[in-house]
Amino acid sequence: METMAVTRAFGLDGERTSLIGRRAETARIARLLAGARLVTLSGVGGVGKTRLALRVAANAARSAFPDGVYVVELADLRDPELLAPSVLGTLDVAPAGHPGVDATAVLADWLRERRALLVLDNCEHLLDTCARLTDALLRAAPGLRVLATSRQPLGIAGEQVFSVEPLPVPDAAAGHDVRALSGNPAVALFADRAAAVLTGFALTASDAPAVAELVRRLDGLPFAIELAAARVRSLTPQEILERLTDRFALLTGGSRVAAERQRTLRALIDWSHELCTPGERLLWARASVFRGGFDLEGLERVCTDAELPPAAALDALDALVARSIVNCRQDSGRSRYHMLETVREYGLERLAASGSLDVLRGRHRDRYAELTAGAGQEWFGPRQVDWFTRLRLDHPNLRAALEFCLERPGQARAGLALAVSPRHYWITAGLLPEGRRWLSQLLAADHTQDDGADAAGPDAAVRVQAQVTDTYLGILQGAPDVDVQRALAACEAAARQGGHQRELAWVWHHHGILAIWREDFASAAGLFARADTEFRAQGCLDAAFECRVKFAIAHAYGGEVAAADEACGEVEAAARAHHESWLYGMALLARALLAWRAGTPDDAIAQARAAIARLRPFHDWWDVAMCVEVIAWSTQDTPRRAARLLGVLRLLWESLGGRLASAPFMRAQHLRFETAVRKALPAAAFDREFDRGARATVDEAMAYVLDDAAGVPGLTRRESQVAELVAEGLTNKDIAARLTIAQRTAENHVERILGKLGFTSRTQLAVWTYERRDEPAGN
Repeated sequence: METMAVTRAFGLDGERTSLIGRRAETARIARLLAGARLVTLSGVGGVGKTRLALRVAANAARSAFPDGVYVVELADLRDPELLAPSVLGTLDVAPAGHPGVDATAVLADWLRERRALLVLDNCEHLLDTCARLTDALLRAAPGLRVLATSRQPLGIAGEQVFSVEPLPVPDAAAGHDVRALSGNPAVALFADRAAAVLTGFALTASDAPAVAELVRRLDGLPFAIELAAARVRSLTPQEILERLTDRFALLTGGSRVAAERQRTLRALIDWSHELCTPGERLLWARASVFRGGFDLEGLERVCTDAELPPAAALDALDALVARSIVNCRQDSGRSRYHMLETVREYGLERLAASGSLDVLRGRHRDRYAELTAGAGQEWFGPRQVDWFTRLRLDHPNLRAALEFCLERPGQARAGLALAVSPRHYWITAGLLPEGRRWLSQLLAADHTQDDGADAAGPDAAVRVQAQVTDTYLGILQGAPDVDVQRALAACEAAARQGGHQRELAWVWHHHGILAIWREDFASAAGLFARADTEFRAQGCLDAAFECRVKFAIAHAYGGEVAAADEACGEVEAAARAHHESWLYGMALLARALLAWRAGTPDDAIAQARAAIARLRPFHDWWDVAMCVEVIAWSTQDTPRRAARLLGVLRLLWESLGGRLASAPFMRAQHLRFETAVRKALPAAAFDREFDRGARATVDEAMAYVLDDAAGVPGLTRRESQVAELVAEGLTNKDIAARLTIAQRTAENHVERILGKLGFTSRTQLAVWTYERRDEPAGN
């Protein structure tokens, strides 16, 4: 009678802790292993490669490998000559360890007719030897599969590399709802491990913000999260977060039975550092001055010199990517690199110890001064959205450069130049509070007096430009009128003293904004026309047309239809001629106001939505909010929708971080509209719809404003949008730009979609999406 074979498992101890948040990865690795004879799990230390490999092996041990699953732990093995004998020992094959025996030949002979899985765990320090042994065994034994874990691939023919990423972390803008956060894998891991050391620990509303920020700061790295959770014995999550400034001192206390390098976070990263060559270590340290990532051009500009020439830096970068120290993402033919914050901080420590920190930070500042200056020069043109996207992508680096200017004596004026170019960035990016904070701090740190000796010089012009920009950001945040008037008077005096006509024109523009807010539309139009004339004389076409479109908005709201229509046409023609987007969106907003004034609500809604499509890629929530005002006013006949749009407006205005609840010149109409909607609905119904709008995410709110269609079954609305864009052939970077979300968020969406649908490639997703388009409605 035939009996069912039972797979033998060697080295697979029972799991002592649960594996959290890795179900999709486990399934994908199992599928890879079914089709490839060598699968290597690569990734930075502490990301969880070993746990994943052991889970896959344990699942496979139940049925797939009748001749056994064998796990060989190599972390403590130092002598390459002992690799094959160690594998023999795990397989319990004689004559292991006897002098003169060719252990590789014995292994090959023993495995030749067997269907087995060999797990080689922690290969990175024996990479060449592991590669040679694996290649020899796979050639000799056709039924053998090898699953390896290593901080870099083995690099042999037929190898399938699976990059193990950190756990997804909560989006910083997603709020702190306990139920939603509990479903996040990184948060769930922290809570699980914290409960193991502190009986009764559970995520609460008071702890949730600290835990969410903690796992974000730890990059979703499982090992670091587990070490942090162990501190719950004596510290609250908030106290752990506050002490994370020295994460290497805080995150200690790993398992006493683990290898020495797996007991503390520093020891884990030390191990990766020891495996690097001197050139790789040098680049690791230097590249740590970047925050949030960098491109090849930035790397060469900041990190190369006679000690590390560009060619050597490129080789070192390639090696660091292979070793999982640096991550590389490629989109639209361009590569972008980043380090986990834990890895970056380690490199920054090394850079400081070398005495080169200030030199590299200075180079880094110069790089981003060049970048922002280039963005300012090309803002009014076809690359406008590209420049904005690039600046948003490099925003952490911009912050680092501004910090350097603020911290180092004599650098404040350079920081002001960095902060005001391009002028529109802080406004269109929805970063008013941050932009104003940088400008005010840098202005305070800049002790240069604008006396007659240098009042007319280019250096003094930077300070005046910063004063004028800071004042405008204050206006947009709703600063008190008395403060604004005082600041504008000071700006005008400084501009006149130095003969800075461009900045004087901006002062007139700012007075025009205040006049609109007082609903003095005729005075506002006159001020914009005056500024427009001066900007044209200075050759500043973008500023001139900005004044022209605001002239149009003033007259559109004030009722001068012919003048507004003419100005809109001029701006639209200029925007088309220069392939510009932002001013075109503003002109469409003016046309939406004209349509609303004319009593054609459908046209007003269509124009406002078209304006949002132009403005949204810039994250220009100020002007998007004005578009939503027009859309809301045009839906008064559907009061439930109108109430929800009022909630969306609350969300948008609060996101700007100011005192405003609507654009000041729209306030009276906003209040009249809200009163009418409240009268049209029972109080409970109004509050319910208003709260739904106010508590939505920005993505959800915009989907409602634009009346996006519902998503496909099984996927959220956003996931459905992402699936459609993948089917169109867009990369993750392109998807992020199209939907105005972070690239990492786009990547997470794609991964979740693949996991939900059981797919392993974007091609499969694209085919599935096209097939669904052809299905009859209702299927």
